[in-house]
Amino acid sequence: MADRGRSSDRIEPSFSGRSARDNDEFSLDADDRVIGSRSARRGGSKPLPQRAARQRRRREPREREGGGLFGFLRGVVYWCVVLFIWAGIGVAGLVLYYGSRMPSASTWAIPERPPNVKITAVDGSVIANRGATGGEALSLENMSPYIPEAVIAIEDRRFYSHFGVDPLGLGRAIVTNFTAGHMVQGGSTLTQQLAKNLFLSPERTLERKVQEVLLALWLEQKYTKDQILAMYLNRVFFGSNAYGVEAASRRYFNKSARDVNLGEAAVLAGLLKAPSRLSPARDAEAANARAQLVLAAMREQGFITDSEVKTAMSQTPASAKSYWSGAGHYVADMVMDELPGLIGDVKEDIIVDTTIDKSLEKKAEQSLVDVLDKEGGKLDASQAALVSIDGTGAIRALVGGRDYATSQFNRAVKAKRQPGSSFKPFVYTAALEKGLTPFSVFNDAPIRIGDWTPENYEKKYNGEVTLATALAKSLNTVAAQLVMYDGPDQVIKLAHRLGIESELQPNASIALGTSEVSLMELTASYAAFMNGGYKATPHVIRRVTTAEGKVLYENTYDSPPRVLSEQIAAQMDTMMMGVIENGTGKSAKIPGWQAAGKTGTTQNSRDALFVGFTSNLTTGVWFGNDDGKPMKKVTGGGLPAKAWKEFMIAAHKGLSPAPLFGNGQMIDKPDSGQPMAQAAPDGGQPVTAEVPPPTTIGGIISGVFGGGENAERYPQAPVRQQRASPGNGPVPPADVAEGGGSGYDGIVPPGDVGGSQTTSSVQPRRTTLLDLIMGQ
Repeated sequence: MADRGRSSDRIEPSFSGRSARDNDEFSLDADDRVIGSRSARRGGSKPLPQRAARQRRRREPREREGGGLFGFLRGVVYWCVVLFIWAGIGVAGLVLYYGSRMPSASTWAIPERPPNVKITAVDGSVIANRGATGGEALSLENMSPYIPEAVIAIEDRRFYSHFGVDPLGLGRAIVTNFTAGHMVQGGSTLTQQLAKNLFLSPERTLERKVQEVLLALWLEQKYTKDQILAMYLNRVFFGSNAYGVEAASRRYFNKSARDVNLGEAAVLAGLLKAPSRLSPARDAEAANARAQLVLAAMREQGFITDSEVKTAMSQTPASAKSYWSGAGHYVADMVMDELPGLIGDVKEDIIVDTTIDKSLEKKAEQSLVDVLDKEGGKLDASQAALVSIDGTGAIRALVGGRDYATSQFNRAVKAKRQPGSSFKPFVYTAALEKGLTPFSVFNDAPIRIGDWTPENYEKKYNGEVTLATALAKSLNTVAAQLVMYDGPDQVIKLAHRLGIESELQPNASIALGTSEVSLMELTASYAAFMNGGYKATPHVIRRVTTAEGKVLYENTYDSPPRVLSEQIAAQMDTMMMGVIENGTGKSAKIPGWQAAGKTGTTQNSRDALFVGFTSNLTTGVWFGNDDGKPMKKVTGGGLPAKAWKEFMIAAHKGLSPAPLFGNGQMIDKPDSGQPMAQAAPDGGQPVTAEVPPPTTIGGIISGVFGGGENAERYPQAPVRQQRASPGNGPVPPADVAEGGGSGYDGIVPPGDVGGSQTTSSVQPRRTTLLDLIMGQ
């Protein structure tokens, strides 16, 4: 019992003595004992829970070290590394796989840029560019410096610092697109875009994107940054079928990329995001709004200052035409039509030097527009065309219609219309070659040729008139008699000899211009009168060279053949001067200049023409409607003559007046001894050559009727046909030029002149030798 009592007060031994404190390294307490005290065994204490709690306290620091936020972050980093490694392996696998599907890198090469055709005027200025790109390639040094700066600022601001792929730009694009909730920014560099444009299809697939990256890295390794940027700017699509900055600049601003200002450069750079939607030709407001963003990006990159931004805002164009505009594009189309026949397929960049004078081209276009705007509406005339040719046949100006942007059909070259009385000079020329003179007299009276009865435009008759008067007044009855005098076949042969290429119908009504011809061939044929009798083959291409200067073609129209004698050409010049001085072409008078020409009007004023010339230019003008709708009493002496006069006055401004070939004198007056103006074969200014008067009767006859020395210098005049016996021919249709009939076919019967006269041969009053000697 005593033991039990003591046990409750028992003092446990301890190592708390001095020596123990000094020498021992550890101490124990009750909790360290394996077996607790009796009281613990009796339930007085609970050593096991205390021990467990102490053990938990000891473990908590270790658990805190491997858990919590730090542990979470460590886990995230670990798994990110793992995922990154696997992603890298996956990307490498994709690159290897898609790369293996591409050709070997040793075979990669920049594809040739589609060839461009640069078409220039006589002064070297550009008329137009043609080809798949629509413009020539320019180096960075040759284009406006604002263009590359604007493109870099808005499309790839780190262009000069990345290696073809821009991770920072890609990340920025991802964040921007994620924030906006939709695609607002692309991550492709300019190098990647170039790679896509050069080698890949536009489809958006993973394979194409991987290949784009590989090609971009190859481009960066093979070319300099400036070379890559130049290739990009010369090939990228700018909308409206314009590839490259030169084509786009000419398309939207009608100027070269060399001359683009800051505002225009901003518009071009803005187009790259959506070329069709942001085109100035489609939505000028959207194009300008995008240009403002480009200017802001340029200012942010330090390319421009605030003051330059303000200036540029006033420079951005408000709009652009929806199509190429300007008459020069009719010329460009004509050039492209002719090129294959001259040099074959175009396989490299070429330069085509034309005969076009751009200042004359603009004046020609303006003259037609002025007349159409002023009088076209009230007279139901909607279209017009003009061709102007020099003495060699070189086309100096050509306008194929009122507005190229509205209609690209070239009415000056491709349209064939009845020329009306503007065809009569060929009839008169054939008669002169047969021995008639401007003073030969015919009877202007009602005439019947078979069942055809041509009438004058004014339904009036003048009795006996000279050929000069008949041509000036455009008398249909006399023209019909002249055809009968020599036969339509001879008129056709002469017309073809002078330059008419269209097929002509051999009927009596050819005298009134019922066979269709083009304005260009009609005008070129008149040039033979202007230059003194040489054929003027119309041509617009002078030379074709490569970009390096190699000559591929050069025309050979410097030695034209003679198609008329000097006397005949001079006689016709003088007779056609009367048309302008006293006849149907009075509206075409040019102050201070000698001019000659002929009017032409078809039935119901469906077509109206005036073709005339000075010593410098031969110009033809046509007015009408594409659908053949009649105009309101428009004649060749009306709208066409007015437009002709306006153009010719502008074309001759500042030039010294020069006389027409023959000096305006009647060459069949051999006693006059007047000097003749001889046209130079190369089409230059005529030079005056003295023609001594004939001194013998034989010389007089030879000078009048085309014999003597001149017989060897121009084709022999056709032999006069035998007259057909009287008879009735088929009834011609009522399609009459200048009041006459047309469509007469078959053998040409003789004409009945003078109302109730019986059928007889045409008997003109011939000029006698005495008349010639007396100067009558």
